[in-house]
Amino acid sequence: MLSLFTAFCLFLITSNIFAQDLTAEGLLDKAVSLSAKGDNDGTAKALTESTAALETEAKNSGGDLKTKLLSKVGDLKSMIPLASSGKLSAGVLGKAVSAVKMLMGANRISGLLGKGESGLLGKASGLTSSLGLIKAGSSILGNDSKNQLNGLLGEAAKTISGVDKGGVAGKLAATASSKSLGSIVKLVGSAL
Repeated sequence: MLSLFTAFCLFLITSNIFAQDLTAEGLLDKAVSLSAKGDNDGTAKALTESTAALETEAKNSGGDLKTKLLSKVGDLKSMIPLASSGKLSAGVLGKAVSAVKMLMGANRISGLLGKGESGLLGKASGLTSSLGLIKAGSSILGNDSKNQLNGLLGEAAKTISGVDKGGVAGKLAATASSKSLGSIVKLVGSAL
């Protein structure tokens, strides 16, 4: 009997840990995946959870794209009743999620840039993750904007790892990164 109780407790703890590990972007991906499978209730639940997480993140951020991000999150929220009723197409949801991912990544970068070059120091992992979100959502852009963005992403990727270095090398990498990162934020803001 004790082993059954222990197994149940471990299951609850493990389930709770995995549930906490789903980030806003993970929940967005889950919503798109569930929508493609036709799981209306699961899609609506994932959208509800992701929009709540995104609203909290956006409201607490200092990024320049906060207002645009909140607007796109509002668009996602308006899709929840459609998802529940099965009237939301996976393609429409996928495009909305791509726009949100781009804005989320750009807003995170903007928040770090707002702190000056010192805001970039030691943040290579977070910057790489944010660039990954922007790249993941870029499929919704037209060819010209997409090509321009890909060039900027490549340029930024070359210098980002250096921001984790200490001393002068880290400061030089932050200086080199800030220009391309700023251009990325501006491009995403104007494209969306």
